[in-house]
Amino acid sequence: MARYVAIWFRYLTTDWFTIRKPELKEIPFVLAAPKHGRMIVQAASLPACTKGIQQGMVVADARAIVPELQVFPEQPTLAEKLLKKLAEWCLRCTPVVGVDLPDGLILDVSGCAHLWGGERAYLKDIHGKLTGYGYHVRIAIADTIGTAWAVSRYGKISGLIPPHQQLQALLPLPPAALRLEQAVVEKLLKLGLYKIESFINIPRAALRRRFGTSMLTRLDQALGKEIEVISPVRPIEPYQERLPCPEPIRSITGIEIALKKLLEALCTRLTKEEKGLRACVLKCFRMDGNIQQVQIGTTRPSRNVLHLFKLFELKLSGLEPALGFELFLLEAPVVEALSVIQEAIWNSKEETNNEVIAELLDRIAGKIGATAIHRYLPEEHYIPERSIKLAASLQEQPLTTWSSDIPRPLQLLSVPEEINVMVAIPDYPPSLFHYKGAVHRVSKADGPERIEQEWWLQKGEYRDYYCVEDEEGRRYWLFRLGHYDSREPKWFVHGFYA
Repeated sequence: MARYVAIWFRYLTTDWFTIRKPELKEIPFVLAAPKHGRMIVQAASLPACTKGIQQGMVVADARAIVPELQVFPEQPTLAEKLLKKLAEWCLRCTPVVGVDLPDGLILDVSGCAHLWGGERAYLKDIHGKLTGYGYHVRIAIADTIGTAWAVSRYGKISGLIPPHQQLQALLPLPPAALRLEQAVVEKLLKLGLYKIESFINIPRAALRRRFGTSMLTRLDQALGKEIEVISPVRPIEPYQERLPCPEPIRSITGIEIALKKLLEALCTRLTKEEKGLRACVLKCFRMDGNIQQVQIGTTRPSRNVLHLFKLFELKLSGLEPALGFELFLLEAPVVEALSVIQEAIWNSKEETNNEVIAELLDRIAGKIGATAIHRYLPEEHYIPERSIKLAASLQEQPLTTWSSDIPRPLQLLSVPEEINVMVAIPDYPPSLFHYKGAVHRVSKADGPERIEQEWWLQKGEYRDYYCVEDEEGRRYWLFRLGHYDSREPKWFVHGFYA
């Protein structure tokens, strides 16, 4: 059964000003913006509202009512930014949170409240924390978004509407509670229809003729006869596990216990669906609203709880619990197929070394970063920089074999670097060359090995490669571009031997 929570921030932007400047808490102030040459009140603080100041008033009129009124310029995008930030905070309560401009949030809490001990405790927890941060809020929970929205703003009863009781909750509320256009609300009030119960039983055809189809749509949404969808502030990860904590977790031991529980639950689900994760994120929600996260990646799909825990363990020391974490969220954004048969083959004795290598690479990547580890495969090209390619994964198989008839340097530059050389005889290797500010005198040399350009890919001159050794015993792979009798042949260093 679907359940929704509506949160109304009665003084959203002015509360934010008060949080930043506590001295404004008891002082009436407004946020104003120019309109048609006059300053108009866009938002009023609680002390200002209690003295009769309302949104839409001219600032001069407001000051006539409250001479000590303070006026600050409105920030047009402030409300939207605040709601998005508050929506991210609410992700600790449910994975589905939507922004309801200009001053509200909508939460899909289906199946979440039992983790807090019931809906009453759930609402109390959210209300208490938001109030503690300094916001004035009203909260309601119901079977539909429309009813929850109506009760949070206009209800005079408890914000907890029992299942299937949305009609009874809506009847005593004014027409504006249905989120109708202002023109429709004014028309209803002129006709003396001051409550929903006064027109809800009027034939639908008559309501449609007089007030339009939008009124019936809003009414059906509030009663649950028409589906209304939330646009979540963050896309929902299909593979996600949540663990709320009865008491804040401050110790590394507590974090590790929570992580193990989440990994076990996630890997159990992956096993049932014959999948394994390639990336995983642990998000830790702190009591003060701070959200911290740790991310890992694997070279192959995995659902090995122990292995994944070891990868996380390398990074847990970077978390700062401070007042403590109240919720842990484990997400697997990248998941690939991993059948039981594949896992059995991988774990067989013949593949034991591959498994060890894969897990070793994961641990190394956790320490120095995945971008520092590369695997290369041979390609069928003559030009050295094209003769290898970066492998996509540990499982990718080569389409050709490595060439072993002619030795190649251990380190190959992706782009050859031009050097200055001195050659005693034109078609001989260099007797010395300059590279990175140093002079290298050649004591031994072997070559040339001629490699022609691949004319079907690129036009250009051939290369004559030489393996040379300087007086200090360092070996380099050099080449001359083009024929030796050209006016100024260019020389390049392309690799280094161990």
